[in-house]
Amino acid sequence: MKVLVIGAGNMGLTYAEGMASSTFLNRRKLMVYDVSPDKIVLLKDMGIFDVHEKLEDALPEADVIFLAVKPFHSEELFERMKPMMNEEQIAVSLMAGVTINRIQEGLGIKKVVRAMPNLPAQVGKGVTSYTESKEVSRVELLMVRNLLDTTGESIHVKNQNYIDASTGISGSGPAYVFYFMNSMLEAALKMGFSEHDSRVLVSQTFEGAVELFNQNDLSPTLWMDRVASKGGTTRAALDSMDDNNVKELIKEAAYAAFDRAVELGEES
Repeated sequence: MKVLVIGAGNMGLTYAEGMASSTFLNRRKLMVYDVSPDKIVLLKDMGIFDVHEKLEDALPEADVIFLAVKPFHSEELFERMKPMMNEEQIAVSLMAGVTINRIQEGLGIKKVVRAMPNLPAQVGKGVTSYTESKEVSRVELLMVRNLLDTTGESIHVKNQNYIDASTGISGSGPAYVFYFMNSMLEAALKMGFSEHDSRVLVSQTFEGAVELFNQNDLSPTLWMDRVASKGGTTRAALDSMDDNNVKELIKEAAYAAFDRAVELGEES
């Protein structure tokens, strides 16, 4: 099996590095293609990929092709790729909003896996939801899942609606966490803590809370009850959030991302 990653931006490079460090592939079997001369130099200096400057030198050799480019580049890319594709190749798309049907039509192939990764994949803590066209066999899907799992965990979903939905939860979700963290950092600074101490207070609080959640079966509501006591400081903070409708606003934000993912699919 030979894998080609097209596009060495943040997500493409993350998956390339994850696969390169796995037991599934080695340098000869992992090809990376990018159009940027500066990026090509960087990739070659890394010394862990088979780097290509010409698509025609890599694409016909690939069994699995990761599409890691911006959605608005897909039309032009598909036009270049289509004459070189064959029906046994599997395309794995990391592009938000580009549907399986559009990829099949654009590339002239049937075997397509559509995936939605997220940024923590860069540190091996990502979560990727994925679904496939009916032409992808179980064996092929397992192979793709093993590749996706090199950056964290993957979740198989039954159709593309869940890919768009996961965009609103896991795909865009890290930004919601950073938004909350930034607000807490600003509050800590306003209270008089130094930048260093503010960062430690906030980052360790988030890391510790997530670890507690992962190591137990308690719901977030029960964990909140364990922290908060009637008439105490935590209850005052939670009551303030409830009074300001924060929970509903977060839900609305997630649905806004979901709706935009659907719109992108319709536009493509």
